[in-house]
Amino acid sequence: MNDQNRWLLPDGIEESLPDEAAWLEVHRRELLDMFASWGYELVIPPLIEYLESLLVGPSDDLDLQTFKLTDQLTGRMMGVRADMTPQVARIDAHMLKRDAPARLCYLGTVLRTRPGGRDLTRSPLQLGAELYGHAGVDSDVEVICLMLEALKLVGIEDICLDLGHVGIFDEIVEQAGFRQDQQRTLQTLLQQRALPEYEQFLSGCALTEESQEIMLALSDLSGDERVIAYAREVLGNLEGSAKSHIDYVETLAKRVSQRVAGIRLHFDFAALSGFRYENGAVFAAYISGQGEQIARGGRYDMIGKVFGRSRPATGFSLDLRAIAKLSPRVQHARTGIFAPCEEDPELLAAIGRLRSQGERVICELNGQHGGAQDMQCDRILQREGGTWRVVPLC
Repeated sequence: MNDQNRWLLPDGIEESLPDEAAWLEVHRRELLDMFASWGYELVIPPLIEYLESLLVGPSDDLDLQTFKLTDQLTGRMMGVRADMTPQVARIDAHMLKRDAPARLCYLGTVLRTRPGGRDLTRSPLQLGAELYGHAGVDSDVEVICLMLEALKLVGIEDICLDLGHVGIFDEIVEQAGFRQDQQRTLQTLLQQRALPEYEQFLSGCALTEESQEIMLALSDLSGDERVIAYAREVLGNLEGSAKSHIDYVETLAKRVSQRVAGIRLHFDFAALSGFRYENGAVFAAYISGQGEQIARGGRYDMIGKVFGRSRPATGFSLDLRAIAKLSPRVQHARTGIFAPCEEDPELLAAIGRLRSQGERVICELNGQHGGAQDMQCDRILQREGGTWRVVPLC
C-alpha cells in the first residue's frame, strides 16, 4: 500500500462519522434502557476468546465466519467473535448459573471473514436480547415483541414478520435419509433460494417418490396464513413432530397478532437463514421494498450444553449500524456556544456553569482557522457590562 491509499479500510470494515455516531449513541442508550424496562440485563462479552467457546452448533458456518489467531501466551487457538449469542450462552450456563429465567442483552461489534447482510459488511454492530431458561411459547412471543418494539423505537414501523420452524426441515431430511454433507448442501441452496440448483440436486439423490415430493414442496411452503393449511396437507403423513411444529408457529402468530396490532405476517417453513445452532421456531423482520431482513432471531434450546449446562433459549439480534441507515429519524447535530480565547477567570467559570447545565461549549483556540459557525455554534459568549453573557450569533 502506498501513501496515497493507506487511508483505505478493508472491504466490509466500517467506521462511523460524527452524524452517524451521534445517532448510534443516542439510540444505543434508548434501546438498552428499553430492554432494561423489560427486565433484560446488559452483559459485555470479550471481543476475543478461545476458539472452542465461539464455535457452537451442528454446522461449520460459524467456523467459516470466524477470524482465528494463536494466543502467544498459551499457544491455543483464539477467535474474534463473529456472533455474540454463543458468548451470552456461555455467560448464562457457566457464569450466572441461574435456575430461574435469565434475560440478557448486549451490544458490540462482531467481525466476520465474509461480507453479508444488506450492506455487505464484515463488522456489524450487533444488538441483541436473549431469554434463557424457558421452553414455552411465552418466551418466544416476548422476544418477538421486544424485537418489534426495538424497531419501532428507532422509527421503523412498516414491518413484515416472517415466521418458521427449522425443526420441520430437520425432520424431513432425517426421515428421507440424507447424509450430513447432503443436508448442508440442501441448507445452503434453500438459504440462497437457488431453486433450480435445489431441484437438480434432489434429482441426483436416491429418494423415494414420497420423499422427493415432500422435498420439492418444502421450497414452496411460504406465503400468507393460507400456507399453514398447505403445509399440514403436504407434511401430514410425516412421522414425528412436523405437525406440532406447524401448530406451534400458528399459535405464535396468533399470540403476536394479539399483542402487536396490525402486524403483517408471512410464513416460511423452509426458513433456514442465520447460524445453524437454531433448532426451533425462527423469525425475521422485513420492511416493504427491502429483500434483506433487518432483524432476526429464533429458538436455540440446549445451546449451553457445550458449556456444561443445557438450558432452553430464544433471542434476536440486529445490526444497529444498518438500522441507522434505514431509520427515518435523523439525529440532528447539537448546536453550541462559542467562547473566545481568553484566560479570564470569570469566563472560565461561566464556561464551567454552562457545561454543567448540559450546554455544548467550544473554546476558541489561539490562531485557529474558522469561527463560531464553522464550529456548528449558534451562540457566543460575549462580555456585556463586565459580565459574560450568552448571545445569539448574528
